[in-house]
Amino acid sequence: LIMGHGWPRFAGDGSLAGLGPVPMSYVYDHFVELAVATIILSYVLSAYLYLSSFRKGALLAEGGNSGIAVYDFFIGRELNPRVGSLDLKAFCELRPGLIGWAMLDIGMLMRQHELTGAVSAPMAIVTAFQCLYVWDALYFEKAILTTMDITTDGFGFMLAFGDLGWVPFTYSLQARFLVAHDPKLPAWALVGMVALKGLGYAVFRGANLQKDVFRSDPDGPEAKHIKYMPTKRGTKLMISGWWGMARKINYTGDWLMSLSWCLTTGFVSPVPYFYCTYFAVLLVHRAIRDEHMCRAKYGADWDKYKKHVPYVFFPGII
Repeated sequence: LIMGHGWPRFAGDGSLAGLGPVPMSYVYDHFVELAVATIILSYVLSAYLYLSSFRKGALLAEGGNSGIAVYDFFIGRELNPRVGSLDLKAFCELRPGLIGWAMLDIGMLMRQHELTGAVSAPMAIVTAFQCLYVWDALYFEKAILTTMDITTDGFGFMLAFGDLGWVPFTYSLQARFLVAHDPKLPAWALVGMVALKGLGYAVFRGANLQKDVFRSDPDGPEAKHIKYMPTKRGTKLMISGWWGMARKINYTGDWLMSLSWCLTTGFVSPVPYFYCTYFAVLLVHRAIRDEHMCRAKYGADWDKYKKHVPYVFFPGII
């Protein structure tokens, strides 16, 4: 109701002429300009982050203090830079990029409606899918505090550009494509995509909730059913539930969701499938990086753990 009738319109003399739809389709018409502006903002923010990291008392990230200026600028020197009480990395990790992504999707949907007088089923589905993903991330926002992005990586151009520019303008490719292309998918295909999204979401959210509960209080009542393997470091590794199926089972759920989004565009162009392809490469790279870090961290315990949980992504397959 607000989106359709909540935007003030003014007459030539400046008086209020009534209310109309919010002009969200602006983001479709000026997609490139907005993307360029965001990239410039990412560079400006990264320059500030790099220069401010040399102040006395700044807590530096282990991997971002190489002494090679270009590399440190890219990776990020400071672990959790702040402006007052605002943690810039934690803020940028979710708020502007994810909310911007949802706004871009809604703008694409409204542009399609302006052009055709209707919203296609694939457009409605992909917008709903991705807005659910954004809502989920914001609702469970505290869970990012235990992720490697927050606990380990510095905040430099890689994360600044990724959070502010890459996420909203790359992840909205499916909705942008569907503005002018309706693949005319049959009902059974749409049902299949909803089922795939549901499966991916169940795996992704179930695994992450289990991880968050266990990390927050491994001896608490909510985690008492979870089996774990103690390590010489004094930490515990989960070997049951979702995390007994595969070591990166949450990545599997995340990727299945990305595939469901891309499938809404049909098969007339490979462009909308860039996201799930890129995302697969990203997740495999992260899994390899985590493997090296965990092997160095746990030593022989890591080999023992892998005997309990031999698969990485898909139980019984890989």
